[in-house]
Order: sequence, then C-alpha cells, then structure tokens
Amino acid sequence: MERTSRPDLSVVAWRRSSYSNQAGGDCVEVADGLPGLVPVRDSKAPQGLALCFERASWADFIGDLKSRRP
Repeated sequence: MERTSRPDLSVVAWRRSSYSNQAGGDCVEVADGLPGLVPVRDSKAPQGLALCFERASWADFIGDLKSRRP
C-alpha cells in the first residue's frame, strides 16, 4: 500500500452515518468531497483521529455489510 500525503480534513463536511445510533451512542461520521477517499471518524471525538479509506475499499465494505442484513 502506498502512503500519500495527509488530506486536509478541516475543509470537509462531516455527516453521521444513517446506521449510527441516533440516541447519541455508537456514532460514525463520514465525509464526502475528497477524490478517491472516504474519511471516517467517531462523532464523540471529532478532534481525534480519522481513518481514510480508498473509495473502492469503502464501497466494498459497505456492500458487504448490506449483504449481511437480515
């Protein structure tokens, strides 16, 4: 895996995942707008670290989650 420079996450708009607990519990936020990347963070620690996934890898992950739903 090739390491690239860090994206500027201060310019992205974060949104809470529709699968997160709306009662303020387990909340995952994702951001759009970075070509080829999907940043993900914990909404309870917005100043903490964010993980950045390649868009194709993120799509595969979400597709796998959706296929496992009853």
